[in-house]
Amino acid sequence: MFAKLTDGVGQLRYGNSFQASMTQQQVWQVGLQEQFGFGPVAYVIHHTLTTTVQSEEKAGSHGCLQTDGTVVLRLASGQGEELGMSSAMVAQALISNNNTETTTDFHINNNEDPSPGDLALLAKLEEANRLIEADAKSLNSLSGNSGHSRKSSDTSQISLTSGTSSSQERTEDGEEDAWTLWGRVSNDWENFWKKRNQFVRDLVRKGVPHHFRGIVWQLLCGAHDSPVKKQYADYIKATSACEKVIRRDIARTYPEHDFFKEKDGLGQESLFNVMKAYSLHDREVGYCQGSGFIVGLLLMQMPEEEAFAVLVKLMQEYRMRDMYKPTMAELGLCMFQLENLVQDLIPDLNVHFQSQSFHTSMYASSWFLTLFTTALPLPVACRIMDVFLSEGMEIIFKVALALLTVGKEDLLCFDMEGMLKFFQKELPAKAEADPDNLMNLAYNIKINPKRMKKLEKDYTVMKTKEQEEMVELRRLRTENRLLRQRVELLEAESSELADRLVRGQVSRAEEEETSFVVQRELAALRHTHLETSHQLELAHDEIRNLALIMEETHNSQQSSLDEISLKRELLGQREEMIECLQEELVKVRLREAENDALIRDLRGRIQELEEDKKTLRETTPDNSVAHLQEELIAVKLREAEANLSLKDLRQREHRVEATPPPDSTPKKLLFWENRGNETQRLEEELMTTRIREMEVLTELKELRLKVMELETQVQVSTNQLRRQDEENKNLREEIDQAVNRERDLTTKLREQQHRYTDLESKVSPQSGLIKDDLMMSKIRDAEHTQCVAELTQKISLLELKNEEMVAEGELRSNLDDSDRVRELQDKVGDLKAEIMRLESWKQRWMGGSHPPASRSASIDTESEHDEPNDLQLQLNSEMSSPEV
Repeated sequence: MFAKLTDGVGQLRYGNSFQASMTQQQVWQVGLQEQFGFGPVAYVIHHTLTTTVQSEEKAGSHGCLQTDGTVVLRLASGQGEELGMSSAMVAQALISNNNTETTTDFHINNNEDPSPGDLALLAKLEEANRLIEADAKSLNSLSGNSGHSRKSSDTSQISLTSGTSSSQERTEDGEEDAWTLWGRVSNDWENFWKKRNQFVRDLVRKGVPHHFRGIVWQLLCGAHDSPVKKQYADYIKATSACEKVIRRDIARTYPEHDFFKEKDGLGQESLFNVMKAYSLHDREVGYCQGSGFIVGLLLMQMPEEEAFAVLVKLMQEYRMRDMYKPTMAELGLCMFQLENLVQDLIPDLNVHFQSQSFHTSMYASSWFLTLFTTALPLPVACRIMDVFLSEGMEIIFKVALALLTVGKEDLLCFDMEGMLKFFQKELPAKAEADPDNLMNLAYNIKINPKRMKKLEKDYTVMKTKEQEEMVELRRLRTENRLLRQRVELLEAESSELADRLVRGQVSRAEEEETSFVVQRELAALRHTHLETSHQLELAHDEIRNLALIMEETHNSQQSSLDEISLKRELLGQREEMIECLQEELVKVRLREAENDALIRDLRGRIQELEEDKKTLRETTPDNSVAHLQEELIAVKLREAEANLSLKDLRQREHRVEATPPPDSTPKKLLFWENRGNETQRLEEELMTTRIREMEVLTELKELRLKVMELETQVQVSTNQLRRQDEENKNLREEIDQAVNRERDLTTKLREQQHRYTDLESKVSPQSGLIKDDLMMSKIRDAEHTQCVAELTQKISLLELKNEEMVAEGELRSNLDDSDRVRELQDKVGDLKAEIMRLESWKQRWMGGSHPPASRSASIDTESEHDEPNDLQLQLNSEMSSPEV
């Protein structure tokens, strides 16, 4: 018989008999969800709930269940299959009886019509359903105002069966007893937790049944009556600064789980809501990626509001808030404590970790940040969460030590990479294989609280010291930066002062030089002034004398005639001197014109020599280093002699310039001022002409030196070409000899091939001797082939060496041209690399174990002989292509 509980929600099917005893205001709420991967899941709302949801394999099974303070509901499918229901399908039952305890006894037979008592009971159930729908508190977690994202489904049914077969009852008695016990504990939690605290803790250590975890976790952490549930709806409506980061990380949280793997699905939306709500609730912590896995585990057991309340309790009362702060100081403390515990309890493993530089944070940081949800399978993580909510952070240390103990033997055999892989793959498999053994091993580990306090104190002292050192380090770095800036400023000032000093010294040197020139000019002017004064005095004396003479002329006409004749003689002498000076000036100008013509001829000769030099440089120079050194020494000697001669000429020029012009003897005899000025002009022009003549002679000397240098270079280049021609002639002779030898060897090889063919045609009983002769002939052929290859290789090496020496000669003859020197050095390096390559090729060829056949050997030898020649031609073309 079926009794309808809630319209569109489901139905209850009663078996042959049922008896229950319930107290007032007990609310029963059963939520079935298939997509979470856990089968039917039970939720308890408000005060108490103990339900057991089982799937029956056959339809029509029956049984009689009787409990005290609890009701056990069994669901069964109508066609003998396992019950399959959509997510968030809820069946609710409320039985209330006005502050009195009610006991209802009824018996329904599936094969008989319902009795009036059964009908009355069904009427009470319908009334209870209406009360549930009208009660806003009982529907808080299911209503749209709560923010919960699960929806009801009206496509499934909830059936209550009375029992199973006798064999199934015996196998389920132990589990039903645990559920019954947990039902009593959850119904009277305050009394059990205060009076029988150790009993509850031991019960939690054995494991909380999966369907009770949603309410038991809330009761253990005190979140069942938390006031933060009322704030959850406001947080959902608000906007958080961490929403983008949360959206990005949601897809990484349990990506393989059915509840969370669907993008923008029910699970991801619930996870986003809870994480956003907490980021608004605790803005200092905000959002941390590791907390998402803990929230996901909570959402697998309870709705969003309850998960948010439990998360707040975990953060505030279980040291998780300090774990997720930006400084993560609590995580560092846990790593320090765990490392010391491993050192105390598992010393050999600690030594292995230190030898492999395997720090504790490399494997244990995720254990504390996610409470093993990412490191172990979900069933084991749920067991650890049970005990964590009961005993706190101590169980995390114990489980960590238990895991290290379980994997100790394997870890001692691995290096760092192997240990990382072991912690990621093999260790979770071992924990999943025997979780009870792991938990019992963790329970048996004893951790001294005083030791933990001491470690915490030591870590605090160490961190304080590190912070002080960091403060000191930052201070020193700041001082260092300031000192560096000061040093840079001082260096800049020093460089500026040095520049100013240099500029001052240069300016002082220029001033001293200017003053020296001025003093020298002043001395010359003083000397000229003295001479002029002396001449002026002489002129005055002469004037006085002339005045006396003129006075005497008045007295004597004869004396005046003598004076006129004397003046005529002086005038004739002056004219003769002017004519001499003019002739000398004409001669000097003629010599200057001749020197100019000679300079033009020399410049043309220099240009021709430079063109010859360029042509000679384009040709391949000689490779004889000794001759080049001798020629270089001779050129240096000639250059030194030329420099000495040039220096002598310049000294003579300076002496000529420094020598003041001598006084002209006829000048003293002048009597007319206009004649004196003309004479002085001619003398100055003569001196200028002489100076220009000396300059022309100096330039002529320089041009002759340059011509001598160019002629020397032409001679050197001619000698190099001559020696290069001789060397090339010798190399050609050697090549011809090698080619002749190769031809002879090829002829002999062909003769041996013919003999080999004849011997093969004349095979007789003495085939053994013929085979020996054949083997010897093959060996000789191989030796001949090897000899030919060696000769070819030698020719190539000689040619490469020739090119290298040519490059060195060019390098020595062009030391002043840095670009050409670098180019030639690069070519020398390339030639050396080519020589090394050819030598390695020769070694590989010599290392061949089997000689080729005579015919193929001949062809290969010829091709190998041609290859170095082609290479040599290519190198020669590259050497001659760039301009000197």
